[in-house]
Amino acid sequence: MLDVTVNGAAHRIDVPPDMPLLWVLRDVLGLTGTKFGCGIAQCGACTVHVDGAPLRSCQLPVGSLGGRAVTTIEAIGATPAGAKVQRAWLDHEVIQCGYCQSGQIMSAAALLATTPAPDDADIDAAMAGNICRCGTYVRIREAIRKAAAA
Repeated sequence: MLDVTVNGAAHRIDVPPDMPLLWVLRDVLGLTGTKFGCGIAQCGACTVHVDGAPLRSCQLPVGSLGGRAVTTIEAIGATPAGAKVQRAWLDHEVIQCGYCQSGQIMSAAALLATTPAPDDADIDAAMAGNICRCGTYVRIREAIRKAAAA
């Protein structure tokens, strides 16, 4: 049995400690907003926050959390940076197919939580590894700038 805190709620789960956090979130806890993309931590679709830091949940063993708190796309809107990012995403109509967007939003919210006024280099560094097959990168950058200005 493992104890995990996800979106502020404590959970006791019966899973192997090497099970990727992604599958705990989706299959055990029913939080399907975090997406499976590549399975090798390269596309960013599975990004969650662990104690505020953006991490790829597809390669993160749940047993390695060690009591650290997990925030998913389902709860990021309750944070100041997350709420600004979600509003800007809608205002700039970033979403096309939407599959990668939970990971994009999680990375952008982590950026703004630590760097409230990012420049282009900050944005590029924070969003590197978040792949959008629809190519909405220009709108993503505009939305991040708008969220930072909000």
